[in-house]
Amino acid sequence: MTFDQTLLAAILAATVAMFLRGNWRHDMVAMASLLACVVAGFVPPSQAFAGFGHPAVITVACVLVLSQALQTTGAIDSLVQRVLPSSSGPTATIAALTGLAALLSGFMNNVGALALLMPVALQVASRQQLPPARVLMPLAFGSILGGMTTLIGTPPNLIVSGFRQQQGGEGFDMFDFTPVGLVVAVSGVLFIAVIGWRLVPARERASKEGFETEAYMTEARVSESSKVAGLRLREVEALLGDIDAQVIGIVRNDLRVTAPNPGRIVRASDILVIEAEAEALAGALSKLGLKLEEAVRPPPPADAADAADAADAGADGGSADGGKASESGSVQEAGEEKRRGKPSSSDEIALVEIAILPRSELVGRSASDLLLRTRYSINLLAVSRQGRRSMARLRALVFAAGDVLLMQGPPEAIAEFAGQNGCVPLAERALNIPNRRKAISAAVILAAAVAVAALGILPAAVAFAAGVLASMAMRTVSLRAVYDSVDWPVVVLLAALIPVASAIESTGTADLIARLLLDSIAQGHAVVALALVLVVTMTLSDVMNNAATAAVMCPIALGTARQLGVDGDAFLMAVAIGASCAFLTPIGHQNNTLILGPGGLRFGDYWRLGLPLEVLVVAISLPLLLVVWPL
Repeated sequence: MTFDQTLLAAILAATVAMFLRGNWRHDMVAMASLLACVVAGFVPPSQAFAGFGHPAVITVACVLVLSQALQTTGAIDSLVQRVLPSSSGPTATIAALTGLAALLSGFMNNVGALALLMPVALQVASRQQLPPARVLMPLAFGSILGGMTTLIGTPPNLIVSGFRQQQGGEGFDMFDFTPVGLVVAVSGVLFIAVIGWRLVPARERASKEGFETEAYMTEARVSESSKVAGLRLREVEALLGDIDAQVIGIVRNDLRVTAPNPGRIVRASDILVIEAEAEALAGALSKLGLKLEEAVRPPPPADAADAADAADAGADGGSADGGKASESGSVQEAGEEKRRGKPSSSDEIALVEIAILPRSELVGRSASDLLLRTRYSINLLAVSRQGRRSMARLRALVFAAGDVLLMQGPPEAIAEFAGQNGCVPLAERALNIPNRRKAISAAVILAAAVAVAALGILPAAVAFAAGVLASMAMRTVSLRAVYDSVDWPVVVLLAALIPVASAIESTGTADLIARLLLDSIAQGHAVVALALVLVVTMTLSDVMNNAATAAVMCPIALGTARQLGVDGDAFLMAVAIGASCAFLTPIGHQNNTLILGPGGLRFGDYWRLGLPLEVLVVAISLPLLLVVWPL
């Protein structure tokens, strides 16, 4: 083992460790790894950023834009209405929903497919009287399975194709992944629909009014007239005895006390931090005579920005007693808006729950950063976060992917906020096709790009770039949305890791790692080595980004094939399948993270369905790989 190999192996180990630790975003880790390789001399400075021009990176960016066109034109909504059965049992409905998610994910971004279908899934859960998790987890897993069926279905497939091309051959064609991927995806969907959804832990049943999440944490102010003013906390807890709610903290003079002494006396102007289920929140506030803190007009602030926020609070912060805005409060707010010269598009004030997508601009920001009242005329009333309690004030709470926010305000204002900031409204939504002609155009453009790439008329990157140009010309996607729709962290991650992976291969480090695996476990058996690559890739994808997993494992897979003297295609395909099977944890894939809050799920819930599904994938894909891609 040479010094260069030892140093590069150390850089690779540190990169994987940082991916697993999760303190830095994936694109930051990838860029740090690239720069380390440049400084160490493994990647020439002139080639450091060559990955940004790699066909796989270009194709990923273009597919994201075309996916956005399908979403914004309403083409998917029309498909959903035609495919999903209106009256069927849970098995048939879940099969149709999961199958549709898999189909869409074969040709568009799977996070986008899940975001489009999640409100439909919640309606299905309500109609079938099922816990939301038993519909959302099959939907998320189906969208992940569908990605392995085509070249553009998921970034790992494009990375695998790029590595094959770097070996002096051609990249994989559009449907080279289909013989194995389609069988695995169909088998997985059938397993989920017939057996798998029953393995998802059942929380409480969904109701017509909403869906089950973890308990909300919210803040309520004690006024002079509140029933709890002057009572001890133990007496307050007694009043909440028959309501599914509890006091978990108290804020006095801007100082928060967590788990306060039961003997502490509650005073007027105190803020009680209450944890309650969505259905119990209104009853708790009403019984205690409290008002939600975010619906109470704050004192005049010192600076101009806060002054504007306070002005909006006076206009938009209507009565929220019991978690509901009164009709008179809505009318009063509308009147105040008119007196201030601000038109009111609706007198209706609604409570809407929205989920934060992994790519949302809200991730890492707090309510106070957003100036919700000033910019959007809405209030943040409560946050539901995957069973974890935060020590921060509600206004200072830093949002995370998967959080569910309870928003108060005009429905159109909340919809605008959700759309601009990468959130999914979890209430029932109507079919919305802004322009039928554009919806058809978006679908035709994507189909044409797929056909051109599949027939080999143009390389995939060129075909989909032409599709993006056509979408811009036909205005199926707005010019501004072209760049907003690209997942830039994924693009940077791919572009940075491609030169790193090439260095791992060119220095012989991949062959060295492959020999260690072969000598210690596979012992020269090609089939055992193939199974090992598949399982190791699948395990890594459960805890780190699937694109990063593919970029790390491709050189090792090719090195293993060289050591055995067999064709490398089966090993590359094993990497593609393994990287698309992140079913054990909520952090392995963005779709798993997205359903965590709305489904009321916990970290340990995923393996109940995920583990048998991964075993099924290995059992089906391994013999198929040997038949379709013989060693």
